[in-house]
Amino acid sequence: MALSRIWSAFIIIAILAALYACLFKEGGSTIFNRMVVGKSGDTSYTVQFDSGAAPQAVTAALGDKDNIRQGEQRIAKTAGGKIITYKEQAADGIIETCKAAVNLCIGLIGIMALFMGFMSIAERAGGIRLLSRIIGPFFSKIFPELPKGHPAMGHMMMNFSANLLGLDNAATPFGIKAMESLQELNSDKDRASNSQIMFLCLHASGLTLIPVSIIALRASAKAANPTDIFIPCMIATFAATMAAMIIVSIKQKISLFKPVIIAWVLGISTLIALLVLYIVSLNTGEVQSFSGLLSNGLILLILFLIILGGLYKKINVFDAFIDGAKGGFETAVRIIPYLVGMLVAISLLRNAGVFDVLMDGMKAMFAYFGADTRFVDGLPTALIKPFSGGGARGMMVATMNTYGADSFAGRLSCILQGSSDTTFYVIAVYFGAVSVKDTRYAVGAMLLADLVGIITSILLCYLFFG
Repeated sequence: MALSRIWSAFIIIAILAALYACLFKEGGSTIFNRMVVGKSGDTSYTVQFDSGAAPQAVTAALGDKDNIRQGEQRIAKTAGGKIITYKEQAADGIIETCKAAVNLCIGLIGIMALFMGFMSIAERAGGIRLLSRIIGPFFSKIFPELPKGHPAMGHMMMNFSANLLGLDNAATPFGIKAMESLQELNSDKDRASNSQIMFLCLHASGLTLIPVSIIALRASAKAANPTDIFIPCMIATFAATMAAMIIVSIKQKISLFKPVIIAWVLGISTLIALLVLYIVSLNTGEVQSFSGLLSNGLILLILFLIILGGLYKKINVFDAFIDGAKGGFETAVRIIPYLVGMLVAISLLRNAGVFDVLMDGMKAMFAYFGADTRFVDGLPTALIKPFSGGGARGMMVATMNTYGADSFAGRLSCILQGSSDTTFYVIAVYFGAVSVKDTRYAVGAMLLADLVGIITSILLCYLFFG
């Protein structure tokens, strides 16, 4: 019911905000058109001024120069000497969003088929159960409802490993397979189990070792040192993951003060610290090369070991692959309705200007209390991230282009981008894959962990970059 209420609230708020803009804002007459049939990048409105007009009049009509630099308003001179201003649409309307959701799932079919096919081979060869036994001592403490050595432990470990390496395409099939395994143990198929909530909250915290895509975008934005956000990103995402585990453990009355849990957390922390020490000794090109070698090399190693294991166990590896791939195809198609519903609600919010109102309000509030407001300029990335990974990435790039890659806002937007995953996308895809309708407190726990990641990111940005 929680997800249902949130989804309904998104649509109602967006439509009411659009109605207000239509009735009381200049240029608002086109807002309904933009929300329904508009496309990202479309021109919303055009105003012309004679080149001989008073500079004050032109400046007043164009608005804040910061907004112009952000790309929200652009300026060009026509051959006739007129100045034209126009506002570009930030996101697709609901019609284009529906198409994009289906295209996203179609693109996911091949990836799902590949990795779930290999997962099927690993299951028949006993590899997943072996992985479950290895991780069992730790997972049995934070997933107390799981039977010892259950395959879901192996599936979850594969998902977390792919996330750590920044392999989103591989993490999704592994995660959906984990949800399906957990669903087999769920006595109420329409209601999320404790284990499913713990898994998704840990997954949505987005623990990643090397934010290589962020580093690459900073390099393309001509940052003096593109890797300078590496350590803050690592700490922020680790803090969000720990927060997710603590929040859900408190809710489920799981004690984290157990030797096994403490040993695993300290072990992971040590590995991260060693990796940080090594990464900081590399230059930008070496970081990207090392990341590609580590992540892609490990994926190829996993596929290699799965095939070897299947041949050793003398199973028909290709038949096993085909059986798993069929399941991947069916799962990718099954999540389409859930993804369409969530992305449409997000599109309505963005095009109705709700995000802009929130950001303006936050800036005014902090300015009123005399607080430093530099961090607010980087917050749009965090605000959009729970709804859209691509949108947050675009906002991060826009922030760097506006204020500079080495500005406080530019660096903060990068740290925020790496501090968490796309919460509502995760909810739509993963719960949709197993047809769970009652998500219980999953949304609240995920958003609270996101908030911890955001606060940590802001504090780290001030600590590292002043």
